[in-house]
Amino acid sequence: MKKNTLKRILSLTLSLMLLGTTAIGCSKGKEADKKDVSATEFKKVYSEEIKTLNYLKTSETTEFGALANMIDSLVDYDKYGVVQPCLATEWKANEDNTVWTFKLRDNVKWVTKDKKEYANVVAQDFVDSMKYVLDKNNGSETVDIAAGVIKNGSKFYTGEITDFSQVGVKAIDEHTVEYTLEKPTPYFLSMLTYVYFFPVNGKFLDEKGADFGTTPENILYNGGYIFDTFEPQSSRVYVANDQYWDKDNIFIKKIKLTYNKEALTLAPEMFLRGEIDYANISPSIIDEWFKSDDKKNSVHQSKNGFYSYFYALNFDPKFSEEYEPANWKAAVNNLNFRKSLFNALDRKAAATTLEPYETEAKLLNTITPKNFVDIKGKDYTQIGALADITAKDSFDEKLAKEYKDKAMKELEGKVKFPVKIYLPYNTGIAGSANREQVVEQQLEKALGTDYIDVIIDPKPATGYLKDVRKAGNYALSLCNWGPDYADPETYSEPFNTGGNYNRPELAQGDIGTKYEEMLTKAKAEVTDVNKRYELFAEAESYLINQGFVIPYVVGGEGYVASKLNPFDAQFSPFGVISEKYKGQTMLPKAMSNDEFKAGLKKWEAERTEALKKAAK
Repeated sequence: MKKNTLKRILSLTLSLMLLGTTAIGCSKGKEADKKDVSATEFKKVYSEEIKTLNYLKTSETTEFGALANMIDSLVDYDKYGVVQPCLATEWKANEDNTVWTFKLRDNVKWVTKDKKEYANVVAQDFVDSMKYVLDKNNGSETVDIAAGVIKNGSKFYTGEITDFSQVGVKAIDEHTVEYTLEKPTPYFLSMLTYVYFFPVNGKFLDEKGADFGTTPENILYNGGYIFDTFEPQSSRVYVANDQYWDKDNIFIKKIKLTYNKEALTLAPEMFLRGEIDYANISPSIIDEWFKSDDKKNSVHQSKNGFYSYFYALNFDPKFSEEYEPANWKAAVNNLNFRKSLFNALDRKAAATTLEPYETEAKLLNTITPKNFVDIKGKDYTQIGALADITAKDSFDEKLAKEYKDKAMKELEGKVKFPVKIYLPYNTGIAGSANREQVVEQQLEKALGTDYIDVIIDPKPATGYLKDVRKAGNYALSLCNWGPDYADPETYSEPFNTGGNYNRPELAQGDIGTKYEEMLTKAKAEVTDVNKRYELFAEAESYLINQGFVIPYVVGGEGYVASKLNPFDAQFSPFGVISEKYKGQTMLPKAMSNDEFKAGLKKWEAERTEALKKAAK
């Protein structure tokens, strides 16, 4: 996507949210009449299994992919990223954006797995869901953001208050839900498509108790699909919900997902045989596909997303003693050691295993991606010290060796060299084995095996987030983070105190404390957006310059062979909207790369106009 075009349209998107715009209407109508609905079944293979359907608890992308199709949120986004009514038909915010009121759609049904009507969706469902999320005993993995934004949310979560009526979510009447926030939050609308704002029927929740979300029978559905079949490590089948309020925009009636632990390897040939409708084409075979007359017209690029990928350094190692966690901890707390790794990592070489043709377009020098938000036409990544970081490649072998020499002198007698760097990776991600082999070889070549010993370790896709990242079972690991709302604060979440990744507060000395102080100051600025962005840019620059994290690439699915029309998909950088099949149609044959590029150009122009129209 052209940089300037995306910058303008994301600016308009943010402006729309900041104004608290009310949208009225629905996504039915003329658009539906234009769809080719001849293909109604979509087939795909997968390798990472779902562990829970409790959408009020999970924080895993794999589970979001299922649940986003089964539970609707207050608002939606269309294929251009324009906010749309969903369970709410209209909304408004008060002058300082601290009170938000939503009017609900009439006669939206909760249905069971066997398609029996259970109840209507009402305002109390949003109160009950937030009460569940904020109850510490329920162990919600997404509670931090919700607790921080809803008035008295944190106090209820910690037990400082026990009367939930003091928490800022209320059912004004059966069809009106009101949120009162801790502070002015102009981007609140953009938070509503994340799972912690999904509704739940309180009666059903009480009936199921601890069994809620354990099977497809133990949740209710108000979205476009129902979980028809769930046979772990065998198959998942979603079928269209014929009582869905917007069923005219569900064109794919059945989604059949088949488990295969070798999905990444086998899917391309299965696609060519017509057994499935979608396959990731890994970097190891993309060249062969483009050179083949039989395959080249069936593969295309995918859009860059807004997931930020970065290598995190772990300050609280919990991995096996064979990898010498205590030695790693002593080394990683040395600034020059961290900077030696930061400047030694050739990110372009690593990214070539992901995108061999347009590698530069994937590289990310910051944690917050370019073009996510801007202020008065100035991209966030160009603010303050972030501008210098954005402008240059961090790879500098000469500088890395200088830091190595300093680190070895400072750590003499304190650390055993070579330092073992335990680097596990998710085998469910295409090209991950090749990427980490490149990282291992390249780091050791740049810094020398007298200094470091990189040890890569393949891990199963299922449970990777819980068993590796959150468990601290790594020294160095490729991590990712996607935005939950339209503000740079969202990309600071992994590094907050008690966060999911390298957690600067666990570093020795006052380094982590200083970062936390910078974040606190940035979060407190809610009236001057210019100042707010400057403060977040200062904190992010500090995080990177201190070598706590090594930015890598911006996300996307790479190259795919697919019968899905990529320009029908709902679009949103935040929340779980992009996981939906609602509105998607299938093509008679897979799209070629030339067709994709032409379609992307057309979509960009249409999106610009759609956002301009919405902003009015």
